[in-house]
Amino acid sequence: MKVFSLVRQPVRFAALAALSISAVACSAPTTDGPTASGAAQSGGEASGSTVSLSGAGASFPAPLYQRWFSEYQKVDPSVQVSYQSVGSGAGVEQFLAGTVDFGATDSPLKDEEKTKAQEKYTAPAIQLPLTAGSVVFAFNLPGVEALKLSREAYCGIVTGKVSKWNDPLIAKGNDGATLPDKEIGFVYRSDGSGTTSVFTKHLAEACPDWTLEPGKSVEWTVGSGAKGNEGITAQVQQTEGAVGYVEYAYAKQNGLSMAAIENKSGSFIEAGPEAGGLAFEGAELPEDFALSVADPENAGAYPITSLTWILLKPKYDDPTKTEALKKVLTWALNDGQAFSEELGYVAMPPSVKAKVEEAIGKL
Repeated sequence: MKVFSLVRQPVRFAALAALSISAVACSAPTTDGPTASGAAQSGGEASGSTVSLSGAGASFPAPLYQRWFSEYQKVDPSVQVSYQSVGSGAGVEQFLAGTVDFGATDSPLKDEEKTKAQEKYTAPAIQLPLTAGSVVFAFNLPGVEALKLSREAYCGIVTGKVSKWNDPLIAKGNDGATLPDKEIGFVYRSDGSGTTSVFTKHLAEACPDWTLEPGKSVEWTVGSGAKGNEGITAQVQQTEGAVGYVEYAYAKQNGLSMAAIENKSGSFIEAGPEAGGLAFEGAELPEDFALSVADPENAGAYPITSLTWILLKPKYDDPTKTEALKKVLTWALNDGQAFSEELGYVAMPPSVKAKVEEAIGKL
């Protein structure tokens, strides 16, 4: 299996090659996972008490995080990690308030959030990418198995200028498809969402008529809201004529149809690990890991793809929590990467893992 690699300074991403994808299931039965690293194993043997860690934030990587923490407890029963999928906005808020041990977000910290973290913890917060994924247009149109959305078409849908499925802007790219004379039910995130931030950053680059400020929360002019990737997934499933933006793994697991969308080069691309990985090709990885590629240049790239980040305090008052976090995250970056591929996420390459592990060591 190939993964993207980083070479020289400044650090640059090369293309992600194909990774195997299987369904995501938050409640799927766990299987015997990879063995833990030596650090994790020794942690379980050395400690006679339980260390509890709490996290909250992005729904985008929630199935993977929950699987990681469940599997890790098998190899180190002394550590229990709970994770609440509450959305990136709420996750950042809880992290800045100090009510959780770690946060999670699909959008890097803003300058004002960095300032608040500095004031709260007297040192910069640490944001680390542990996986990546793509945001797709999932739709419910019985009888339509494949759908292409040009930039004009999907920009029109999110702004309300394209309101019916048989609109000429959609029809001209889908010869042979029987598109209904039916209203488009656009579904957006009602909560503060890193997925929305990723999605709207792309819209700001790709859509000439997009006028709203990209971010975790947007005052949409069309459509109806749902909470979390889980909420949009459920609403699209239940509503004929609906289309919404969700993380690829949610759509894949739940059997939702996903549109191929037009990228910057004019190619229609289906979401997948290889196409998502190509979005990062040639991009520089900043020292704070806050890489964002809103509209990739690569002709084969799926255009809406992002890293997702864990937020850590620069120092923890409880040394047992510090050591437990180090072991959990180190395991996730190594043995846990097998579950990234299994659940439909992108595994981090060795060169990225090395830099992330270095940052974990600074806790």
